[in-house]
Amino acid sequence: VQLVESGGGSVQPGGSLNVSCAGAGFAMNISVVTYSRQTSWMDRKLVARSNYDGSEEYDESVKVRFTISRDRHNNAVVLQMHNLRPEDTAVYVCRSQGIGGDLWGQGVQVTVSS
Repeated sequence: VQLVESGGGSVQPGGSLNVSCAGAGFAMNISVVTYSRQTSWMDRKLVARSNYDGSEEYDESVKVRFTISRDRHNNAVVLQMHNLRPEDTAVYVCRSQGIGGDLWGQGVQVTVSS
């Protein structure tokens, strides 16, 4: 079992990017899934969470701009990021806690610059 992340990339301020976290070998819909971000000088910070009951939680810094949602067809959880700012630049890492155990994705880089 593992998590495989994809997406991310580079964009100008105000742009949008998606990051996808797909589960291999287990059902993602029976897991709590979180996205955190980490920069070279800051500790890892949780930015979005998808709970068992379908509820979502967001850090204040990304509320309204980011959306976490479940893609059941692809057994994945997607982080949609809009109106991106330079301070959103980081490595985004997903985590799944549930039937597949405690798993981490490999992380993807998101860079926001002009």
